[in-house]
Amino acid sequence: MDKIIAANWKMNMTSVQTHKFFREFKKKDSKKRINKIVIVCPPFTSLPAAAKDTKDERIKLGSQNMHFEKKGAFTGEISAEMLEEYSVEFVIVGHSERRKYFKESSKIVNKKLLSALKNSMVPILCIGENEKERKKGNAGKVVEKQLRECLAKVPEGKMQKIIIAYEPIWAIGTGKNAEPKDAQEMHAEIRSIISRIFGKDTAKKVFIIYGGSVKPENAGELGRMKDINGFLVGGASLDAGSFIKIIDNA
Repeated sequence: MDKIIAANWKMNMTSVQTHKFFREFKKKDSKKRINKIVIVCPPFTSLPAAAKDTKDERIKLGSQNMHFEKKGAFTGEISAEMLEEYSVEFVIVGHSERRKYFKESSKIVNKKLLSALKNSMVPILCIGENEKERKKGNAGKVVEKQLRECLAKVPEGKMQKIIIAYEPIWAIGTGKNAEPKDAQEMHAEIRSIISRIFGKDTAKKVFIIYGGSVKPENAGELGRMKDINGFLVGGASLDAGSFIKIIDNA
């Protein structure tokens, strides 16, 4: 199975900074990308710059968010049709920051996910428990609930077109990361849940990637775990050199 390394730039990187990032990336890129799919998800305003700079590169574009409606009176929102203009193939849905700060429920996440599939985009579905839930031993129950709610009405044949990103909330932007064995345990549990919902054959083929303070230093060990198929990288993806090292180490 390929490895997926996706960059979530969040609310960072102007168009000028985006051009600078890709200039540096092209200079430092070791091209060690056999069986590796690299995705960059810039802010909306930097998509035109990123689309231009990745045109001749083996880098795919993703969006950090998308509205589930095709068009309408939704001030400040972006539709799939608008994203398609910049060859966006992936979209992040259900990120814990969207759930926390913008009160997005799993019902809303499900609508976005189904809309992405309908528009031939690949959803990157984020799930994960907070520190309190983990300490109580409820991590498995939490992610199963999130999966069942967010994947409602997804046909079995479409499940392979969805990337699951396990991001323990307590590890996002904190400098903490799950120990490789703990991350592997959760990834295996997620694959088991998918198997119960969609069947074993489907579960084997689904990409499950890890996010939460991924750095060049821990990418190698995490990437060697059986059920970890890549990473969703936050802060460390803002530096071209750091991101390249994660890609190489994955």
